[in-house]
Amino acid sequence: MSRAWTRRESSPNSGDATPLSGQRWIADTASLLALVDELLVEPRYAVDTEFHRERTYYPRLALVQIAWAGGIALIDPLAVDVAPLAKLLDGPGLCVFHAAQQDLEVLARATSTLPARMFDTQVAAGFLGYATPSLVTLVAGELNQHLPKGDRLTDWLARPLTHDQQSYAASDVAHLLELHDRLTAQLEAEDRREWAEAECEELRTRPSGPGEAEDAWLRLKDVRTLRGQARGVARSVAAWRERRAAELDQPARFVLADLAVLSIAQKAPRTPEALRATRGVEDRHARGNLYAELSAAIADGVTEPLPATPERDENVLDRALRPAVTLVSAWVSQLARDQRIDTALLATRADLVELLAGSPEARLAVGWRQQLVGDGIRRLVDGHAALAFDGKGNLKLIDLPD
Repeated sequence: MSRAWTRRESSPNSGDATPLSGQRWIADTASLLALVDELLVEPRYAVDTEFHRERTYYPRLALVQIAWAGGIALIDPLAVDVAPLAKLLDGPGLCVFHAAQQDLEVLARATSTLPARMFDTQVAAGFLGYATPSLVTLVAGELNQHLPKGDRLTDWLARPLTHDQQSYAASDVAHLLELHDRLTAQLEAEDRREWAEAECEELRTRPSGPGEAEDAWLRLKDVRTLRGQARGVARSVAAWRERRAAELDQPARFVLADLAVLSIAQKAPRTPEALRATRGVEDRHARGNLYAELSAAIADGVTEPLPATPERDENVLDRALRPAVTLVSAWVSQLARDQRIDTALLATRADLVELLAGSPEARLAVGWRQQLVGDGIRRLVDGHAALAFDGKGNLKLIDLPD
């Protein structure tokens, strides 16, 4: 799990960590290879990571925690290359996470692979009445145990880690296998194990990371207000900023502020003086190689074909169907409560728009979501069903006579 970064007075290299009883501190290649060989015969293992990305473009891995039936290991990526973990991740064992999305990105960058099989306890809990639960909430609710409190501003890149830090890090994986047992049993009882496993696989294979540089402009606030040439300049300058940030391993905002990208897009300054006078631009941007690169990006944005104006999700719908999004959202929220499924898992607003727009890739048009949600929405918008209150404040989908 990511922890926010804060500076400490201790040096990041101020000594070796002392392992806690029952835990291994892995800080050399031989120990890591031995651990991997040991875990390859395990049917399952739990993984968590600590990392920071506040001052870098890519997440900087600070710790890897692994639990299995025989113990817990804390791997120090500042002392040893964790690439050999790829052999474990590629192996037959089931990798258990809690809230895996960011961990998957971090591990993919550190090991160049992803787990071949995975189970996410947060995802699974969403099919059992929990609403995107934290690990603390899930451990308390399922195991009646309370995890140790940690400082969310811990600098995991500092060394040595204190015993409290090690204990806190270990607690992030210590209960995951037991949670896997309990949640799997409940999913089986509710006949929802296949649903949860399918959702975990979708999460495992979902694209992660920064994305394409040419699409970076779409993440700018107020990008939809840009017109004509300004869209092209915004796309080109934002793409340049993204590539330079990746090259320097700095956050994109350190290279050029969002305000500056939008201001440049609107004015397309052609001289150093005009660039300096643009809101959000710093003096360094109008000098030397930085100016040459930025100027070239502006020129490309002016001359290249204009990208389409980004549309809000609802705008892809026929105007007559747009009110249906709000109506159906209310029913989906009710259905999620009735079925004890996290609403975010059942259907997002984007999912509803995709289905109503007839997208062949709509998640609500296939699998368990189609059965539980998609078919009902289609009946509703086709006039074969209606929504009504049941007298107790609950919405119900009622089939209409033909």
